[in-house]
Amino acid sequence: MKAIILAAGYATRMYPLTENTPKPLLPFRGSTVIDHIITQVNNIPGVDEIFVVTNSKFFSHFSQWAKTSESKAKISVLDDGTSSNETRRGAVGDVQFAIDERNIDDEIVVVAGDNFFTYDLREQYDVYRKTGFDTLCGKELDDAEKIKAFAVALLDESGKVIDLEEKPQKPKSNLAIYATYFFKRDTVPLIKKYLDDGGNADLIGAFPQWLYLRRDVHVYKMNGECYDIGTIEMYERLKEVNA
Repeated sequence: MKAIILAAGYATRMYPLTENTPKPLLPFRGSTVIDHIITQVNNIPGVDEIFVVTNSKFFSHFSQWAKTSESKAKISVLDDGTSSNETRRGAVGDVQFAIDERNIDDEIVVVAGDNFFTYDLREQYDVYRKTGFDTLCGKELDDAEKIKAFAVALLDESGKVIDLEEKPQKPKSNLAIYATYFFKRDTVPLIKKYLDDGGNADLIGAFPQWLYLRRDVHVYKMNGECYDIGTIEMYERLKEVNA
């Protein structure tokens, strides 16, 4: 299995903190945001290489970090060739870039590089192995307004997705989907088909929305929390260990 960590954003909403430092490498709870992700990824059996996809602006930052990262799996940093927010490939575009760049012919786990989460990726992996299907990560939310900012899934009794909608105005359930995904080896070529068919390259949640209509997709219901570190206020609130 290969891991792809998406870290090619420019985090302009967090300037000046991220003007010269990529968000995943900001100091965070004794290390960095991405170090917490690396620890989780290394708990997944069979991951033999981790690809961190970044941009030309921050390639040297991640390359230097990778030299000292304490990771069981090999870390390879990939430069997606973009240099500004306006020219970025988008999240799905960067997944496909990694697949093409390294000729990935394997199952993959995809993780957003700027999220801090407390659920166990090993648990999601176990659900993925048990079901034998592509597996998303979800959490039931009680806030009817907050959930409108997520992709929202409706499941059958087996945990299979029977409806998935990105940022719905009228959600059909309270199950929000978060940005960690396990995809089977024979699903990986479908990412290119999705993009070739005109799929949204920027929204990572748009691919599963396309995918569940073509093959079975299941959901792991997390035991924990996940935070998108999208603002300075959120970063300051979360970066302390006891936050």
